[in-house]
Amino acid sequence: MPLSPDSSATTPRPAVLVTGGATRIGAAISRRFAAAGWHTVIHHRSSAGEAEALAAQLPSAETIAFDLADEQDAIAAITELAARTPGWRCLVNSASVFDYDPVTGLDPATNRAAMQINALAPAALAQAFIALTARAQGVRCVINVTDMKIENTNPDFFSYTMSKHALAATIGMLAKGNFEGDVRAYGIAPGAVLASHDQREEETEISHRMNLLARKTGPDEIAEAALFLAGGALASGQSLFIDSGQHLMDQPRDVIWLAREQQA
Repeated sequence: MPLSPDSSATTPRPAVLVTGGATRIGAAISRRFAAAGWHTVIHHRSSAGEAEALAAQLPSAETIAFDLADEQDAIAAITELAARTPGWRCLVNSASVFDYDPVTGLDPATNRAAMQINALAPAALAQAFIALTARAQGVRCVINVTDMKIENTNPDFFSYTMSKHALAATIGMLAKGNFEGDVRAYGIAPGAVLASHDQREEETEISHRMNLLARKTGPDEIAEAALFLAGGALASGQSLFIDSGQHLMDQPRDVIWLAREQQA
């Protein structure tokens, strides 16, 4: 059975909430924090099976379900979490939607979903987390998972990229907020890490090496960066690009299509 944080200890076990923490990069982040001794709260919307299975593998973990498209539901859920989790120290906004629309024709439904789930909801959760944990001692941090596209922008996935630029903008703003206590806001900008959209395996192998080091960046590297940031060793407002140098390139299209063109 998933365990709860040790409330009997003088100093409660530090806790982290990872949105989208049941699958893909979010799952890697959940595992890394758990291995470092954190109580890990694994958020999901509809991946209950994956979330419960992951929580059962970790020494101290639980699951939490809410829909990022419903801010009232999300805020209510984390308000209850904060009330019973005195060691809550970190929020990792990892959940994201990645749907295609082109630069030549923004799709309104795709845009609304991307802006809500990838930008607006994480900002609202960050503000609520900071307010709800104001009495906590020590460093509290918000880590927003953005995308290397905020530096190496291309015209593909128009609404998704717009939403990640919006999310990235919140990092510096939160860092300058007049909050109670030691609050840090950080960003992690991954490159191509896992297969996405409609990629075939052979395309993934090519596209994930389209960076300055010609190497595949692993989800474990993203997770390690998140844990490092949670320690508060960097000044608030900073972002880490974990992409083997991809953000330093000027790629005219998303690597999904660059790899596809290379194979053609």
